[in-house]
Amino acid sequence: MTTAREARFRGAAAVVGVGETQLYRRGDSPRSSMQLAAEAVINACRDAGVDPRQVDGFASYGHDSNEGLLLGAHLGVDEVRWSSMVWGGGGGGVGAAINAAAAAVASGQADCVVVFRSITQQDDGRGSYYRDHMGPLLTSNAVFSPAQICGLRSQRMFEVDQVPVEAMEAITLASYHHAQRNPKAVAFGKPLGAEEYRGSREVSSPFRIFDCSRENDGAAALLVVPSEHVDRYRGAPAYVLGGVQGSGPDWSESIENEAAYSSAGFHPALVERLWLSAGVTPADVDVVQVYENFTGPSVASMIDFGLCRAGPNATDVLNFENLIVEGGSLPINTAGGNIAEGFVHGINLAVEAVRQIRGGSPNPVAEASASLLIGGPMAPLVSATVFGSSPDGAANRG
Repeated sequence: MTTAREARFRGAAAVVGVGETQLYRRGDSPRSSMQLAAEAVINACRDAGVDPRQVDGFASYGHDSNEGLLLGAHLGVDEVRWSSMVWGGGGGGVGAAINAAAAAVASGQADCVVVFRSITQQDDGRGSYYRDHMGPLLTSNAVFSPAQICGLRSQRMFEVDQVPVEAMEAITLASYHHAQRNPKAVAFGKPLGAEEYRGSREVSSPFRIFDCSRENDGAAALLVVPSEHVDRYRGAPAYVLGGVQGSGPDWSESIENEAAYSSAGFHPALVERLWLSAGVTPADVDVVQVYENFTGPSVASMIDFGLCRAGPNATDVLNFENLIVEGGSLPINTAGGNIAEGFVHGINLAVEAVRQIRGGSPNPVAEASASLLIGGPMAPLVSATVFGSSPDGAANRG
């Protein structure tokens, strides 16, 4: 059962503004990572109708090189009351950073916290988000990249758990489909069909090139405030109904002997806490933004959260027709996701999760009232956040 403490968190904070920069091809940004971060924050404040100097907190994740205090100085904020960084490699911290910001404003530690992520190859190098997380057990056995680790785990899911490989293809095709209505997406104007997907080259079995996230230069930001202050800002709020982060038993930093080897890392206790704290169930979720470092782990995430069945029946839900806005019961990655919109370490997924509630999505889900963000799967730390149109989640229950 949910506790009184968890119930107090539900709907106590809301996102009232989002902002992005242009997505650049990796290494092509004409500006620094800090400049892009500042631009994203200014755009989020403009969306909310607030002066950037009123921002009093900063939260990020995944080794973002732009310290909140320095970003605040560049923006000329009046006071910094909150500054935090989520530990852990990969994109597992994206939901956790939002949850930290929500906890800060809900507890009175701050009033206006920006969650941001910014990357440029010039400042951060390649793969900055997993650097120092490839231990000697892996590298001594010629495993040097996340694609190899996630490929091994996904292969187990397909071969041993008997999940159909077509589930992975469905996520890829749905993401590319949605990107065709998003002019900002790097895959805009580049539709992908099943035949082209199946004929594309393998990167690390079972992943083909189209199963892999793109790495881009860019930044995005979300503005989180106490729910009692939402009337001070422009537009509809997206309430933070619940959020979880963590690392289950025998998970954490990978030594490749996890009992739930083919899981995305969202262990049952964590998943149950999310649904109980948010006051919704998997059946109440209208739209999902699921982090695709690679589409195999995305399939595992959907299974972990009970959004589809494990094993051979996974494709009852994870099929192309069911995952798209036009007629699907569970649309996913409605701006194109990491693999078709662009990859700025998943922060764009958080922006789209919020836009499905506030408005502004290139592929809006009609009357969406519960929007789920699933952070980077198969990472040392994982996290998720549920956004809602109502602060108590009541609008999402039958």
